[in-house]
Amino acid sequence: MLGTALQRIYRATQNSQWNKVRSLMKLMLRSFSNLLLAVRKITQENKGRKTTGIDGQIALTPKKRVKLIHEMLEYSLWQVRPTKRVYIPKSKGKFRPLGIPTIKNRIAQTIVKNALEPSWEARFEPNSYGFRPGRSTHDAIEQVFNRLGTGNDIWILDADIKSAFDNISHDYLLKTIGLMPGRELIKQWLKAGYVEMGQIHPTFSGTPQGGTISPLLANIALHGIEEFLSQFIVKTKHLYSSGKKSTRIRSRYGFIRYCDDFVITARKKEDIEYIKPYIEGWLKHRGLELNHDKTKTVNVESGFNFLGHNVRDYKGKCLIKPQKEKVLTKLKEIRSWLKNNPHVSPEVVTAKLNPIIRGWGNYYRFGVSKQVFSYFDYQVWKALYKWALRRHHKRRKRWCFMVNAVKALRNICISVQI
Repeated sequence: MLGTALQRIYRATQNSQWNKVRSLMKLMLRSFSNLLLAVRKITQENKGRKTTGIDGQIALTPKKRVKLIHEMLEYSLWQVRPTKRVYIPKSKGKFRPLGIPTIKNRIAQTIVKNALEPSWEARFEPNSYGFRPGRSTHDAIEQVFNRLGTGNDIWILDADIKSAFDNISHDYLLKTIGLMPGRELIKQWLKAGYVEMGQIHPTFSGTPQGGTISPLLANIALHGIEEFLSQFIVKTKHLYSSGKKSTRIRSRYGFIRYCDDFVITARKKEDIEYIKPYIEGWLKHRGLELNHDKTKTVNVESGFNFLGHNVRDYKGKCLIKPQKEKVLTKLKEIRSWLKNNPHVSPEVVTAKLNPIIRGWGNYYRFGVSKQVFSYFDYQVWKALYKWALRRHHKRRKRWCFMVNAVKALRNICISVQI
């Protein structure tokens, strides 16, 4: 029944039946099935299910989940509380701030998200891939290849938005959502503030990373770049051998976005330089700006990194390979764990490294990765061999090689077969 309601919202939006959309969204907000689905996502499926907000409450057992459902039935959605500020590490020693809502606010956000998302999925642009159901980074990478693999577009604006989640304009976001059910709730979540070191800090812009509705709000705020670029067209006249003339119209720019990272492609460098000020003005209207340290104009022959992949033209052929920095970082992670755990058994090593290597390999298996996989396989073998020597320093090297390193490596390689 819940899936049918989502489909009806999607179709009604496509047909511009806005009264029907609002009625169905109200039905979703009151739906008991929607509540059960939200509780399941927050307490069982979400990776942050063990992370608490300022309420210190989690629900990891069936008994606690049932109790939470009964509390949510009596809970007023308007009781919005501030988020708890935590920091997670980023690259180059930086930290990303997260705002963790209380468990009841997270469930309420999921309920509103389930009602709001189908309507916006019917409106979102075709080349937007980040945090959308049924889409992934591989879809974005495939579209990059479609634009650059033909040899037509050779110049790229590799853009990154500076602190997108922290700077989105609340006024623009609420105006874009319009008079839809749940709008006032979203407004309260945006204005709730956060608690850090025992003090409450107000929020005047941005969406709290850590909330389940934040990715959807970010996509709503960034919706429209592709439509804006579509107004820039190129007309070319073609003369057939029969003497008949025709005019062909094509878009001047290609566009691929994954959340706040996006690329714009064109045939000429002048086109990229021309559109860049327009993009900055478009973002400024939403309270955002480009990160000039990460935004650059490149030629496909020089290559650029996008979503952990390196895209580059090799003698007229566009190849997409794993990004070098990502490969070295993953190897460093594996070596560090082996060095810090010299006395564990090979079975423990296998259980630890299998998910890491399998997930990493599955992510990069669709690109041109044979050479990188061979290098990665050899480096993992060396790390395991050194681990075996440290674990059995009184044994001969040949014994360590035959009994431990090979055993652990065989188990890992069998599970990874790509």
